[in-house]
Amino acid sequence: MKIYTRTGDEGDTGLFGGPRVPKDDARVEAYGAVDELNAVLGVAAAGLDREASPDLAEMLHEIQSTLFDLGGELATPDARARAASGKLTPLLAAGSSERLEGWIDVLEQELEPLTQFILPGGVPVAAALHHARTVCRRAERRAVSLAALEEVAGELLVYLNRLSDFLFVAARAVNRREGVEEPRWASPRGAGES
Repeated sequence: MKIYTRTGDEGDTGLFGGPRVPKDDARVEAYGAVDELNAVLGVAAAGLDREASPDLAEMLHEIQSTLFDLGGELATPDARARAASGKLTPLLAAGSSERLEGWIDVLEQELEPLTQFILPGGVPVAAALHHARTVCRRAERRAVSLAALEEVAGELLVYLNRLSDFLFVAARAVNRREGVEEPRWASPRGAGES
């Protein structure tokens, strides 16, 4: 089987078990943003020191696998009705959001409480996790836009919302483990004042 099919040359694509739609369809935008998020997480995972952070390496691997399932769910029109008919089971495992919450709680125990805003940055892996957090928020917005047009599993929206929280905490944890101080926000309005 060749990687290119030429079926999308006119600007449309096929949904899983469904019709062909324009490549800028709300459903395609949603699963495309999830795919982009997965790729950005791959960059973060590739740079992670797996010996220093085996727990985070495992978490990121599980998240990437879950995002693959989540993208499949978004690529499937009327997934809930098909699941009820027994022809398709939901791909996003029950309890996925709660699992993220547990990881957030564990990682936060390592961190100093926030007393001011921080800027995305620090070591490259932490910066990549912050980047992933912003892509996650975009994926969430795209999923919400889709949910305004078609039914989207509520767990999917919860998972994306919780995932952005996890990525923020994970970025902070990486910087702490690397001994790098987080960049702190300072208002430019104070610059130059005496």
